[in-house]
This record gives sequence, C-alpha cells and structure tokens, in this order.
Amino acid sequence: MAGHSKWANIQHRKGRQDAKRGKIFTRLIKEITVSARMGGGDPAMNPRLRLAVDKATENNMPKDNIERAIKRGTGDLEGVSYEEIRYEGYGIGGAAVIVDCLTDNRTRTVADVRHAFSKHGGNLGSDGSVAFLFKHCGQLVFAPGTPEERLLDAALEAGAEDVVANDDGSIEVITGPYDFPGVKAALEKAGFKAEVAEVTMKPATETVLEGEDAVRMQKLLDALESLDDVQEVFTSAAMDEAA
Repeated sequence: MAGHSKWANIQHRKGRQDAKRGKIFTRLIKEITVSARMGGGDPAMNPRLRLAVDKATENNMPKDNIERAIKRGTGDLEGVSYEEIRYEGYGIGGAAVIVDCLTDNRTRTVADVRHAFSKHGGNLGSDGSVAFLFKHCGQLVFAPGTPEERLLDAALEAGAEDVVANDDGSIEVITGPYDFPGVKAALEKAGFKAEVAEVTMKPATETVLEGEDAVRMQKLLDALESLDDVQEVFTSAAMDEAA
C-alpha cells in the first residue's frame, strides 16, 4: 500500500514492546529456566540459554535472579515445571499470528489463547497452519541514513546471512538465530548500533493493515500479549498507525 513504511512499523512495534516491560522479568525467568532444563546450565554450551541470559542482562535483570533461574532449570533448586506450546492462528485481514507459550497448565493456556482470538476477530488455527510463513532468525534493524556499504561489509564479515535495504532507507541485517549474539557484538565493535535487535520469527511477507483494521489487530495482539502464559507473539501484520 502507498505510504507504508517498514521503519515506521518497526518503531511502532518497538514502542509497544517497551511499554510492556513490566512483565519482561517474569517471561525471561521462565525462558532461562526452560532453556537450562533442556540444554544444561552452561550458556557457553547452550546457545538458547546464552540468548536468554544476554537478553536478561540487557534488561538489567540482577545476576542473582539469572543464576536462580538457571538452578531451577537444572534441578539444583525446586521450581515450577513449564512446557513449551506454540499456537498458530489468523487475525484481521488474514494476518498470520504465532503465539509462543510456557505453561504449567496446558488446558488453561489453550482456553485463554482461544478466547483472545475469538473475542477480537481472529481464529485459532491448527499446528503448522502459519509457521511456514515465518523464518526463525536474528534481526538487527538500523535507522535510515546508516552507511549501507560499510554496514554490508561489516555484516557479511561478521557472518550475517543477509542484508536488506528497505525503500524507506532503513537496513535490516539477518542472521542465524544462534549466530545473532556474535554478529551483534561484531557490528557494535564496528560502530553500528541497531535500533531493534532481537531473535524473532520474521514473516516472509507482510499484511499491511490501516485504519480500523489496524486498531482491531492491535487489540488482538495486546490481548494475547497480556496473557500470563504467553512469552512471545509474532505476526505478519504491519501497522504504522495502529492505536
């Protein structure tokens, strides 16, 4: 659609996430615990745990909290046992939605997720219904005006998979999910600071929503993200001006 800006959409999404940081410690502790349980308590030998610990550190989580979460995962401390569940569905305009959860009660979680979808105009789909539309990857987004050729050289030298220049001047660097920390560190050392840096599920194509459709889609995403068992919500919807 005319006027759609990748950069505006990314900034909008980042602002929404920043506004919800009150829940981030709880979600990070869950992720650290599960990562340690599945792959061991040494971040150097467990790439998923390393990503979780890095994210916790970036969000100023105290070291003691991180260490306790790891010990709960490895069984050195008692704690709740969580299981991973992924739900897939459709939002407004057929936009794809992935909802990643960590829960100690599968029955409660699926009921909550289904209710959020149905209440806000979406539909819960079957396993695999939309996941193929997304790529699990690291994503670093740089502001318009970033020197493209220097960033391209630095990113490829650091081991990035791809560098994408958007029409609005923003630049995305795409990495393998577990190559992300190394590429991010190398680019920062080269003087490039990303506005958004995360491991994500990146949609292959976006569904651009405007006006009332964008508002309705944002309400659905907010409802899903507010659920206690939800860790991450990914969508193909692109909304520059959602409420």
